[in-house]
Amino acid sequence: MPLMLRFELHALGRPYHAALVRVGPRADSAPHAHVDFHELMCVVGGRGQHLLAHGPEPLAEGDVVLVRPWDRHAFTGRGPDGLEFVNVAFPSSVWRGFCDLSGIGADWENAPTPPTLRLDPAPAGAAFQTVLDRFHAGPTTVDLLRFWTDLLSLVPQPPEPAVARGTPPWLADACRAMRREENLRLGTPRLVELARVSPAHLARSVRRHYGVTPTALVAGLRLELAATLLAGSAEPVSTIATRTGFASQSYFTRCFQEAYRMPPREFRQRAQRAFVP
Repeated sequence: MPLMLRFELHALGRPYHAALVRVGPRADSAPHAHVDFHELMCVVGGRGQHLLAHGPEPLAEGDVVLVRPWDRHAFTGRGPDGLEFVNVAFPSSVWRGFCDLSGIGADWENAPTPPTLRLDPAPAGAAFQTVLDRFHAGPTTVDLLRFWTDLLSLVPQPPEPAVARGTPPWLADACRAMRREENLRLGTPRLVELARVSPAHLARSVRRHYGVTPTALVAGLRLELAATLLAGSAEPVSTIATRTGFASQSYFTRCFQEAYRMPPREFRQRAQRAFVP
């Protein structure tokens, strides 16, 4: 059974997490999967293999891999120097929002194996080094967006079918609007209003494009906002529960603990420490 990694246990309130990882020659990393985040990795030195459920895939300098939450994987180093790569992890919900805005990503999300881009090593490595440097200096969401756009500029031609099969504009617009606090407080009925489709059609579309029910989608957005408020403010937990649309503090605490594996107060204490894994 692979390890299941959760974003906030590593990022602790930060918008993304970045690290330089080295896997020695003939050494293997632990098999793992993700609960709630995607990651992009770029090989910046050496060579190795990406160990996947269907078998190993070679990795060389300049290779960029998108790993989705459902991809179980590990790495092994090869040659005299092993494998060295920069890894950037970010919440799946934020990545999907970026994909909605940019019109990319559907082919990558639907691919049977983690998509691998064979890019020019110098500019690809520079983009990853920049986002790693910004992480160490104090990361912001703008840094993450710059990284994504810089990386996409290196991809020769995003496949046209990705736009054709992407999230419908009406659904993308409704989900973006639901991230606003005043809409989140009104819950799923507000999502139906914003989408301007029938509840049944909304439910089918949300499940198809996001893999969850509308209620679960709204709950996830509420908890994301709550995590941000806990990490970045001193507001009482009861106030944050109200602001994010939960009926009571006890229900909010139960939902938050189920999602983040710790109660809100403990999450705040950990998030507000200057801790880098």
